Amino acid sequence: MQDVKEGKDYCFPAEETAILQFWDEIDAFKEQLRQSEGKPEYIFYDGPPFATGLPHYGHLLAGTLKDIVTRYASASGRHVTRRFGWDCHGLPVEYEIDKKLGIKAKSDVLEMGIDKYNEECRSIVMRYSKEWENIVHRLGRWIDFENDYKTLDPGFMESVWWVFKQLFDKGLVYRGFKVMPYSTACSTPLSNFEAGQNYKDVSDPAVVVSFPLDGDEDGAHLCAWTTTPWTLPSNLALCVNAEFEYVKARDPATGKVYIVAGSRLGEIPGALPKKGKGKKGEESKGFEILCKMPGKDLVGRTYEPLFPYYADLKQQGAFKVVADPYVTSDSGTGVVHQAPAFGEDDYRVCLANGVIARGEGIPCPVDESGRFADPVSDFKGVHVKDADKELVARIKAMGRLVDNGAIMHSYPFCWRSDTPLIYKAVPSWFVRVEDIKDRLLANNAVTYWVPSYVKEKRFHNWLENARDWAISRSRFWGTPIPIWASDDGEEVVVVGSVQELEALTGHKVTDLHRHFIDHLTIPSRQGKGVLRRVEDVFDCWFESGSMPYGQLHYPFENKELFEANFPADFVAEGLDQTRGWFYTLMVLSTALFDKPAFKNLVCNGLVLAADGKKMSKRLKNYPDPLEVVNKYGADALRLYLINSPVVRAETLKFKEEGVFAVLKDVFLPWYNAYRFLVQNVLRWEAEEGARFVPTEVDLGGASNVLDRWIAAASRSLTAFVKEEMEAYRLYTVVPYLVKFIDSLTNIYVRFNRKRLKGRNGREDSLMALATLFDVLLTVCKVMSPFTPFFTEAMYQNLRRALPEGAPESVHFFDFPKASSCEACGEVEAAHAGDAQVQGSVERMMRVIELARTIRERRNKSFKMPVRELVVVHTDEAFLADLTGELREYVTEEMNVRLLTPCNDPQQYCTLRAEPEWQVLGKRLGKQMGAVAAAARALSAEQLLAYEASGQLSVGGVELGPGDLKILRDFKAPEGSSPDDIDANGDGEVLVVMDLQPDQELLAAGAAREVVNRVQRLRKKAGLVATDTVEVFIRLGPQQEQQQPNGQQQKQLQPANGQQQQQQGSESGTSLEAVLKSQTAYVRESLGCAILPARYQPPHAVVIAREAQSMGSEGDKVEFEVVLTRPAVAISLEQLLQACGSDAELAEGVSAYLRCRDLSRLQQEAAAAGGTVVATVDGKKVSLAAGNAFFFSAVEAATAENGKQH
Repeated sequence: MQDVKEGKDYCFPAEETAILQFWDEIDAFKEQLRQSEGKPEYIFYDGPPFATGLPHYGHLLAGTLKDIVTRYASASGRHVTRRFGWDCHGLPVEYEIDKKLGIKAKSDVLEMGIDKYNEECRSIVMRYSKEWENIVHRLGRWIDFENDYKTLDPGFMESVWWVFKQLFDKGLVYRGFKVMPYSTACSTPLSNFEAGQNYKDVSDPAVVVSFPLDGDEDGAHLCAWTTTPWTLPSNLALCVNAEFEYVKARDPATGKVYIVAGSRLGEIPGALPKKGKGKKGEESKGFEILCKMPGKDLVGRTYEPLFPYYADLKQQGAFKVVADPYVTSDSGTGVVHQAPAFGEDDYRVCLANGVIARGEGIPCPVDESGRFADPVSDFKGVHVKDADKELVARIKAMGRLVDNGAIMHSYPFCWRSDTPLIYKAVPSWFVRVEDIKDRLLANNAVTYWVPSYVKEKRFHNWLENARDWAISRSRFWGTPIPIWASDDGEEVVVVGSVQELEALTGHKVTDLHRHFIDHLTIPSRQGKGVLRRVEDVFDCWFESGSMPYGQLHYPFENKELFEANFPADFVAEGLDQTRGWFYTLMVLSTALFDKPAFKNLVCNGLVLAADGKKMSKRLKNYPDPLEVVNKYGADALRLYLINSPVVRAETLKFKEEGVFAVLKDVFLPWYNAYRFLVQNVLRWEAEEGARFVPTEVDLGGASNVLDRWIAAASRSLTAFVKEEMEAYRLYTVVPYLVKFIDSLTNIYVRFNRKRLKGRNGREDSLMALATLFDVLLTVCKVMSPFTPFFTEAMYQNLRRALPEGAPESVHFFDFPKASSCEACGEVEAAHAGDAQVQGSVERMMRVIELARTIRERRNKSFKMPVRELVVVHTDEAFLADLTGELREYVTEEMNVRLLTPCNDPQQYCTLRAEPEWQVLGKRLGKQMGAVAAAARALSAEQLLAYEASGQLSVGGVELGPGDLKILRDFKAPEGSSPDDIDANGDGEVLVVMDLQPDQELLAAGAAREVVNRVQRLRKKAGLVATDTVEVFIRLGPQQEQQQPNGQQQKQLQPANGQQQQQQGSESGTSLEAVLKSQTAYVRESLGCAILPARYQPPHAVVIAREAQSMGSEGDKVEFEVVLTRPAVAISLEQLLQACGSDAELAEGVSAYLRCRDLSRLQQEAAAAGGTVVATVDGKKVSLAAGNAFFFSAVEAATAENGKQH
């Protein structure tokens, strides 16, 4: 393997760019498809976006979900074709062209020419396709842009025709006249689900208008309330509720008589008595009630029209009172004005009561652009929403305005133009959705959704209330509806294919857009001349709902492929698509095949700006997606998005710091574990002179408990991810991964650092390294669908240690086999002891955390050992785990000399009971106080018996499991001081720590501190694990004066420039002794001893040196740590003797030894039996290693100490 950078130097975005280049070089996506050919198909439908706008976080989120699921499916033994799709028709495109060309009305398009208009539309449909491709590619999503599908392709459009003809032949299509949501900006009706996509809270007028009844003896006026004054010129009737009680009341101030529902009289100003004073100082008594009547008595009465525009229709049954239960008493006056061209209920009620007739022209004085037309001449050319104010003024001038106010309410806006919708009667082609409602509900029931409540509530309710779907649009850029009809509309031909159209018209057809086929006619078979195509085009939602068929050009091509793999395995889009794409998919698949279009669906929520508002380019309230990716990397953004509420169809307030937190909390610890492996593999290879081949290590024979534990944990991770992915619960994976990475770095790597560094010997180090390698490789395979870049980068280095023939990419691996995954139907024999070893380590960590809290609470440095740690628990198995093979990890991590188990809680704690008030309070009522007092008085023996059996009689009441909480309070042993002992517990286990210090413990603590300083200096100097150095310690001046042998060295000045106190000198004098007494620990930690500076060869190359101090003021020890390259150490006395007391020759030999390469000198000595022959000035001198010279300062010091003893 190759060495890797430090975490602080690893640039995730830059490394991802390199991976993208690598994938391009090996054609990774296509290669994965080639390798999976012949495997069972996994069908995925990609909902088509418009390329007329740039992708936002919602698109990136949905794309990430799709990429993760399809990568996982591919790794699970499926062949997954992934084609990108584009929605190319409809309002979004036309709206852009209308803005560009200044088109205001349909007549502008006809004047320009449909052919020119449509080609303008075609020119922009792929405007941002390259930007889409770039960002999708940068996010790591594997999807085919080369073989994408477009809804404007002739093949796709032909499949849409086929779908429509099937529906028509089944009797599910009809032409109707219906009041629909209507966009005046786009001059087209919208479907109900489109109208529901963009509601806003707005203020509208709320007026009460009077309508004088014909022939009323009191001159009474019916009062109607409306929030759409612009509909009043089209009023044809008034509607009441036959069951309501209505009152006729006279205004004493004006003498006017009004009729309203009795419960709504308060809507008329001054109608109800008031406590205040009237204008003349008298109390206002309200209106005089003349009589009361049921609503049915008003039915049939006629009234005077408000405006004269349609007054002539009175002779045909207009301007009369009708009744319908839709009139409610929760708002208004109980009288609703009826304008049948502008209200769905208005149309229904007027039709039922003969005010209008089916099939005849409905009075509709509003043109396609929402402006008044004839006969409303007074307001002609004025947009209806702009006419409200002037209309109210006109009504007031006529004396018919009873009240004028405003109302704040939720109102639908056009999802494309963001302008208010109106409701308008338009002719349209409909699909009979209501006829197949039961089948829609049944098909929805067999699908699987995440989260399930969207299916069971939101989507189910939408289907239950589904209405017939208006699929036609009076527009130009879209798939033309393939209906050719005679002038009288009685002869109709529906065309289902290009071939059929060519046969019927006798013309070659190459494109199906309007300007290519509108001129084609079909000869009538009934003698009606020629049939011409109806002008309408399909709603673009009809096209996107036809995507399963259109993308394959079904049934004209790929018939077997489609029919063998329908419904699709998986779809995913945002919550808004429950009334959009999900709905149209379900309607068309049910109508065509009586099947749902998909089996599994993941529905995501809305991504909002950090302030909770909708993301807005104008407000710039969110960071650009590419900037975030280039700053933190695509993997970090991917994990941030899927580890959020948005994957559960909730909203996400996007915060850039959240992406950084993923980088910091997940990727950096993960990378550091990987880097630690690489460093120590390189060290092992350098030390052993052999290649690291982890596949040759029998990991099944691992004896170390943490080797077995991390292997079990990785199998659990694999099983968990597999189970969750089979259930499409992506949001559960990241928390589990974070927990696993934390365990890997803070338990396995941390507790095994010495093993991994080779301190326990070659074979043990090899086993630990192979285990860590296997775990990291497994995690790469498991997490590759989620973090495709980082896992690839790691794998490309890990692959160097694998045998030849290993997959070229981590994404070519099969998903690892899980130990046990019942949910996915895969249950294998779990490794024996997996659960037991994971439980044991979990218990160990509980003890360590409790002990750690004691140290932190008592400000006890972890470098200072403590004498004893007692673990108190009644479970012998728990204690056996800790005092068995886990003992060394507890003692080392907590730096404790003795770990003692205790199964008698009463030695260290007292037991007491507290009743569970919430549980017992409701059950016992007034008895609760007495029972609580009795429970607190229970003895330890009674409480232990209750713990064992779960049953106990207290105060005459039988208590069961969960009724009492048993608490353990620490009880210090007799004779102990609070400063000497402390404890911590979690309610189940108690940890008691002996805090008494002694000289041996103090020495060990000091040695740990010095070792820590050396390790920090190594890191600061940029040294890696394989770099061998020698370490020397140079004491400060006061300490130096007291050193043996009296050598004079360069002295350090005290940090404060003053003489150290005598106590400090004594401490310094003992530092060498401390390090000497802790030599075994120092060697184990550093791989070498720390020597006094007097042993430092004067010619040794110094790598780093740093002044240090330990202890508090008044007890401070100052010293310098020096790191040098290993150098030959020379015994001048022995060398002079070997040179026959020739000082000049000895100096020459000394220079010869100092300039020799140390490793070659060692090899030469080993080959000659431990001697080296030096030739200086023609004189040969035979030198014995370990006598005249040494290969290290440590050897020289050891030899000197041996002589002294």
